[in-house]
Amino acid sequence: MIRWLLTLGLVAGGLAGTGAIAAAGTGPGIAIAADLPEPEGAQFMPGATNVVPATAVAAKSARAITTGAGGTYTCPGFSTVDDATPVSSILQDTYIWGGFKPYKVGDGNGNVNWRLNPYNNPSWYMWLHSLRWLGQGITAAAQGDTAALDHVTTIVRDWVRDNPYSWKGDVGAWESTMHRTNVIICTRQAVLTALDATTLPAQYSWLDAALLDHAQFLVSNWSGAWNHGTDESIALFGVGCTLGRTDYMTLAQQRLDAGITTSIDAEGSTNEQSTAYAQFNYSLWGRAVDVLRACGADPGTTIAARRALLADWLTLATNSLGNLHQIGDSEVVRTAAVAGTPLEYAGSLGATGTAPTERVGMFSAGYVFGRSGWGKFADQSSYSIRYGPTRQLHGHSDHTSLTYTARGRDILIDGGHAGYQNDVWRTWAKSPFAGSAMTTPLSAGTRPVTKLTRSQVRPNADFFEFSDVPGAGISRVRGVLVLSNPDLVVTLDRASSKTAQQFQTLWHLPADQKATVYSRTTALAAKPGEDTRTILFQVPYRQVLPPGAILLKQAQTNPIQGWTYPNINTRLPAPTLMFARSGTTASILSFIAPVRASGGVTYATRWSGTTYVVDLSVAGVRTSIGITAGGSLVRLA
Repeated sequence: MIRWLLTLGLVAGGLAGTGAIAAAGTGPGIAIAADLPEPEGAQFMPGATNVVPATAVAAKSARAITTGAGGTYTCPGFSTVDDATPVSSILQDTYIWGGFKPYKVGDGNGNVNWRLNPYNNPSWYMWLHSLRWLGQGITAAAQGDTAALDHVTTIVRDWVRDNPYSWKGDVGAWESTMHRTNVIICTRQAVLTALDATTLPAQYSWLDAALLDHAQFLVSNWSGAWNHGTDESIALFGVGCTLGRTDYMTLAQQRLDAGITTSIDAEGSTNEQSTAYAQFNYSLWGRAVDVLRACGADPGTTIAARRALLADWLTLATNSLGNLHQIGDSEVVRTAAVAGTPLEYAGSLGATGTAPTERVGMFSAGYVFGRSGWGKFADQSSYSIRYGPTRQLHGHSDHTSLTYTARGRDILIDGGHAGYQNDVWRTWAKSPFAGSAMTTPLSAGTRPVTKLTRSQVRPNADFFEFSDVPGAGISRVRGVLVLSNPDLVVTLDRASSKTAQQFQTLWHLPADQKATVYSRTTALAAKPGEDTRTILFQVPYRQVLPPGAILLKQAQTNPIQGWTYPNINTRLPAPTLMFARSGTTASILSFIAPVRASGGVTYATRWSGTTYVVDLSVAGVRTSIGITAGGSLVRLA
C-alpha cells in the first residue's frame, strides 16, 4: 500500500514543532498526515462527563479569519486504527482492532450493524464508530481502486443513515465524532481524487450533508480544554476549511485560543495527569498550528510558547532508560527525539542534541522529576514523585508515589495502564494500591490534594516532603531523599489516624525480577543472571517492627495486588513488597538500594543530638543520612 504522507507538526519521526508542511513521499492518491502518538484505546470513560472548562485566560490570535476556504485541510490520517484491517477485510465488512479476533460487522454489502459490541469493550466500539478502520480502503480508493471506493462510501453512507443527527444518546458514536468527521473529509478527498474532479458529484452530496451535521454536533458539544476539545476544534476547523465556512473556522480558532492555556499551563504541565497524554498533546497542538496556517489562519504565539514549555516538561519526565515515567493512563512510552528542542537529547539517549541544564523539575500541577545527571544514560538514575491537585481525566490516585530507575533498568515501577473497560483491573490500576506509596486499605480513599511542603536540591541528594489526608481522619506525611553515588532512595512515611488502621508502604518491582523476603527488615529482588539486584530494607524508627513487617504479594486476585500493565493489552505478575504496620500511628523508614549482583548494604544507627543518623555502606560506598527533629531527611556524608 502506498500513501502520500505529509508531516504536520512532526519531525525526526517524532513530535516536533510547527512550520512548513513537507512531503515525505510522492505518489497517487491523497495527502495523508503522519500518525500522531495517540495513546492506545478509547480516550473516554463510559458514563463519565467529558467536559473540561477552560479556566485560564484565553490566548489571543494575531489575526482573525477573514476568508473562506483559502487553503487546504490535509486528511489527518487514521492513527493506526486502520493498521489491522486490510482492504480485503473491509470488502467483507470485517473489522479488526486491538488484538481482538476479526469480527464481521456487516452483511458483506456495506450494511453494518452499528450496535454490535461482541467483546463488550468500549474502545472496540468507539473505534468502530470512528470509521478510522476504513483507512486502508480510503487510501486504496484514492489511488483508483473502484471496488474500494464503492464499498468504503457505502459503509460511510450506511453509518450516516443508521445514526441520524443527533447521535449523542450513543456514547461510542458521540465520543468518536471528531475522528469520524475527519474520516468523512478524507473520504470526500478520495472521491474527488479518484474521479479526477474538483467539485463533488451530485451522487456524493450526502458527504457534505454529513459534514454539516457533524459540524453542528461539534458546535453544540465542545469537550473543552483537553485533548478531546483540541481534536474537536481541529475537526471543526477542517469542515470549515473544506466547505468554505468561515463561521466554523472562526469558532474553532476561538476554542483553540481558549483551550491552550488550560490544557498546557504556564509551567508546561498538561491537565491530563498522564505522561503519555502529555506527549500526545505536544504533537496535537503542533498539528493545530499547522492546520490553522494551511487554511489561512494565524495561530498566534501562545500555542508555540506553551508547547516549548511542554517540551521542557517532557524532557525532565524522561527516565534514564529513555522512556517517559509511567504515570496515569500511560503505557510504557519512548520519549520522542524532537529535533531542535531539549527532547532531541532526551529522546536520543544523548546521542544528538544539547544536554539540558536542569536536573530536577518541580511542577505545581503535581510532579517532581529528577535524575543524577544528563551524562551517559545507562550510568544515570532517575525518579518521579506525584503530588498536587486531586485526580482528574487520565490521572490515577497515585499521590506521593515514586518511580525509579538506576543501573540501566527499572527499580520501582507503577502498576501501569489497564485500559478503559470499567472492571476490577482498571479500578486497581487507578487506585493508590498500584503505586509505590503508603496506603491505608481500611479507609475509603478521598482523592486527596497533596502539598509539597519542603524541598532541597543538592548536587548528590534531593529531598522532598509531602503531606495530605488520604482518608477520613488520617494524616500522611512522606519524606523522600534521593541520592546519587551511591544510588539510593530513602523514604520516611509517617501517618496517624483517629481509628485503628492498616498502614502499608508498597514497593512495586519490575515483572522480570524475583523478590525474596529474608527477614523482618530486608528483602531482595533480582532478575536471574543479571548483574543488578535491589536491596529493600526498613530501619526501625520510633516504632518497633512487628511480625509480618515485610510481606510479598504477587499475582494476587483477592484483593488484587502484585501486577503491572506495561500496556493495556498486557498484564504481568510483578512482585510487590509491603512494609506493614497497624494501629493509630505508623513510622516507616524505607531504603531502596540498587547495587551490583555481588554488592551488599550494611548500616548502623546512632543519635547525634536531636538528629537520628543512619551510617551506610552501599556496595562499598559510604554515606550517612540523618532525620532531623523536624522530620527532614538530609545527606550528612
